[in-house]
Amino acid sequence: MSQPQPLHYITETEYLAFENDGEIRHEYVDGQIYAMAGAGDRHNRVTGNVFFHLRRQTRSTACVTYQSDMKLRLENGRYFYYPDVMLCCNPDDNVGGYFREQPCVIAEVSSPSTNNTDRREKLINYQRVASLRYYLLISPEKVQVEYYRRNTDNQWEYALLENTEVLEMACGDTAAYLTLEDIYEDTGLII
Repeated sequence: MSQPQPLHYITETEYLAFENDGEIRHEYVDGQIYAMAGAGDRHNRVTGNVFFHLRRQTRSTACVTYQSDMKLRLENGRYFYYPDVMLCCNPDDNVGGYFREQPCVIAEVSSPSTNNTDRREKLINYQRVASLRYYLLISPEKVQVEYYRRNTDNQWEYALLENTEVLEMACGDTAAYLTLEDIYEDTGLII
């Protein structure tokens, strides 16, 4: 029988040095790192569609759209995630750095291997971000977009994006819009 070994907890500084020098991306959760798996064709198309539409609509504004490679830092460095798409509209939010802390919109394209994490751990942690107004959970396997929206009473609301609905996402003075057609364009899925 093998002997239990103590876990080695990595500091935020160690993680950032390791991550910035590495070729494989890792998420950081309370002292532990987790390698990220690659994504399939449809996942990449959906992610690209959301990025494209948000970027196109927020050009020449204070908002910046990121796709997959910008880290989100939470709880003073306790967590680092790589959201599939992130819209950040605060010009003072770590500009030029390797992570952001104040997104307005986060979209995760869930896969079978990430679905539970996206719905539990990330949902809970993302909803603690004061600047976050919208969290989208998008299926790449079927036409299904769930979204959480923070209302004016600072409470979270849940809904499914309907076929004819236009999801308006307001971030300060900037607004962006998504439809199912935008999200699933060129994926082969029937809306």
